[in-house]
Amino acid sequence: MDENAIKVSARSGVAGVAGAIAGVVREKKEAEIQVIGAGALNQAVKAIIVARGFLAPEGIDICCIPSFAEASISGEDRTAIRLVIRTR
Repeated sequence: MDENAIKVSARSGVAGVAGAIAGVVREKKEAEIQVIGAGALNQAVKAIIVARGFLAPEGIDICCIPSFAEASISGEDRTAIRLVIRTR
């Protein structure tokens, strides 16, 4: 897992995560989000939608590429979902 990935939990604020996504995309043209669990995935997807709205007026369109990844949480291996956000 990329150490620079934006980590989202079920308690993450949508607007804050969306701002982080938009900022990273503006700077690097790509952002990575890491989630574990359905609640975290829900918040991440909503944040991607909001970030798309933040970036659209600037002429930046984004897409999401999902994949599975392995993450170690407190020494325990877990299956995470990796969401790569790229400009189109």
